Amino acid sequence: MLRVLTLATLFPDAGRPDFGRFVLRQTQALAAREGVDVEVVAPVALPPWPLSLHPHYAGRARLPARDAVEGLRVHRPRFRTLPRIGEAGGAKAMARAALPVARAFRPDVIDAEFFWPDGIAAMHLAAALGVPFSIKARGSDIAYWSTRPKVLSQMLEAAAAADGLLAVSEALKRDMAALGMPAEKIAVHYTGIDLNRFRPIDKEAAKARLGISGPLLVSVGALVPVKGQALAIAALAQLPDASLVLVGDGPERARLEAAARAMGVAARVRFARAVPHGELPALLAAADIMVLPSEREGLANAWLEALACGVPLVIPDVGGAREVLDRPEAGRIVAREPAAIAAAVRDILDHPPEAAAVRSAAERFSWKVNGEALHAHLAAIARAPAL
Repeated sequence: MLRVLTLATLFPDAGRPDFGRFVLRQTQALAAREGVDVEVVAPVALPPWPLSLHPHYAGRARLPARDAVEGLRVHRPRFRTLPRIGEAGGAKAMARAALPVARAFRPDVIDAEFFWPDGIAAMHLAAALGVPFSIKARGSDIAYWSTRPKVLSQMLEAAAAADGLLAVSEALKRDMAALGMPAEKIAVHYTGIDLNRFRPIDKEAAKARLGISGPLLVSVGALVPVKGQALAIAALAQLPDASLVLVGDGPERARLEAAARAMGVAARVRFARAVPHGELPALLAAADIMVLPSEREGLANAWLEALACGVPLVIPDVGGAREVLDRPEAGRIVAREPAAIAAAVRDILDHPPEAAAVRSAAERFSWKVNGEALHAHLAAIARAPAL
């Protein structure tokens, strides 16, 4: 029996059922493997009183210390952190909070699901327990947190100490190595998708159910500047027959609504807010094209989910874009400029690929393959820790 402690700050809870759902699915795929026992520790960061009374933290404070999420045992120990001014010390505090649970479980290996703070906390836990550990990088943890010197130094220390490292794409592996992380330790571990749920359907009927006719573009992601939805709206101004559905919510919504009005396309832009993950396949499959002009990505699950629905992509050359768009039918890689986005959309609309050909680009990504690869990675580490 391989006993795996999964350490994940990105993990669903009662108030955020779709938060970190890709980590949930990966962990389920691992737990489904014969001879594997998994315990999830999803620590909860809270500031000290009286900051902890702020409404922003109310949902976190109410979470149970232990619960079950879709068949997985989940522990949620609290740890104290000070936003911004105390963030560099958060990983050690997280490790201290998780240590009692880890000692009780007695894992063979620790699997950290994000580089900061999970990976650094895993390093401290592994040292306390005398067990090996692995860290998975997903994109924003490398791109964003590496810009904080006090955090980067801890990330590099953890990378050097880790018995194995994972990256969601070859591109992210190169970025990690460029920071000074040992490339020989880094294995590429692609994400998975549910190919049964995400599949092509009758597009015209799906559009009719949404009350939309004509070309439909969809963009899935939080409404934050890094996702680039403003560029998609600006491109729409050059596509007079098309509509755009933005799936997600966030602080940029009011600015994006104002931009749509200013460009005269407000009637053709629909803000769908954060659609529950169970409703996403039908919405994605109704689209003709997924447009996601992100400034940075690792390897976005939304890319693969769209492809599995037979929907080609228009995305920039970020993260693992070239690893996903490995055939012309899968879409276009473009500059992060409205004119380039609009031109690529027109080209695809003028020469639409067969849905089956688009879907074939996603068929190599599944949770079964993902779970098998993670099991092999962790089992090797547990049997033969790196020196």
